[in-house]
Amino acid sequence: MAQQQEIDTPRGPARVDLDVPSGPPTSLLVLGHGAGGGVDAPDLVALRDAAVTAGVLVARLTQPYRVAGRRAPAPAGQLDEAWSGVVTELRGRYPAVPALIVGGRSSGARVACRTAAELGADAVVALAFPLHPPGRPERSRAGELPVGVPTLVVNGDRDPFGVPPGAPGVRVEVRAGERHDLRRDPAGVANVVVEWLRVHGWAR
Repeated sequence: MAQQQEIDTPRGPARVDLDVPSGPPTSLLVLGHGAGGGVDAPDLVALRDAAVTAGVLVARLTQPYRVAGRRAPAPAGQLDEAWSGVVTELRGRYPAVPALIVGGRSSGARVACRTAAELGADAVVALAFPLHPPGRPERSRAGELPVGVPTLVVNGDRDPFGVPPGAPGVRVEVRAGERHDLRRDPAGVANVVVEWLRVHGWAR
C-alpha cells in the first residue's frame, strides 16, 4: 500500500512516498535521492520493492528544492535540515517501529551519513556514495561516513566518483560493471541491502 504526502520543513514542503509492508514493520527505512534525480531512480525503486517485501516500512523523501521544481540542489546545510525534520516527523508517527535506517543514493547518501548520529539512526545504507568529484580524488568525502553507526555502502567499480574504503563499522560492497547510476542490476543491489538488513534483524 503506497501513500504520498507532503511534510513541511523550514526549507519548504518535502514529499514522502511511503510504502507499508504487510504485517508489523521490522524497521523504518528512509531514502533520499541524488542531487539532480528523484526517488524513482532504478536502485531506489528496486530497494523499495525488496525491502517492503521483507517487512520494512519504506519512505522515499523528495527534498524541498525538487518539490519546488528546481534541479540545482540546495546547500548541504539546508538539505540536512529538511531531511532531519522529515525523518524526525516520520519517527514520531511510527513510534512502534523498532529500528530507524537512513540512506539514499549519491547526494542523498551523503545527507543520510551526515545526519545519522544526530537522528539516532540504527544504521545507514549508502548507495553510490560519491567519494570525490570525478577526477578530483584529493577532495575526499570519506570523513562524511558515520562513525559508530553500522553502515553499508554499495558502489560500482566503474563509478567515476570513486569507491570509499571500508572502515570499522562500514561495510563496502563493490558491484562489478556498475557505474554511478547502479542501473545494470538494481535488483542485485537491492538484494545485497536487504540481506544485510536481515542479518542485523531489521528485515524478515
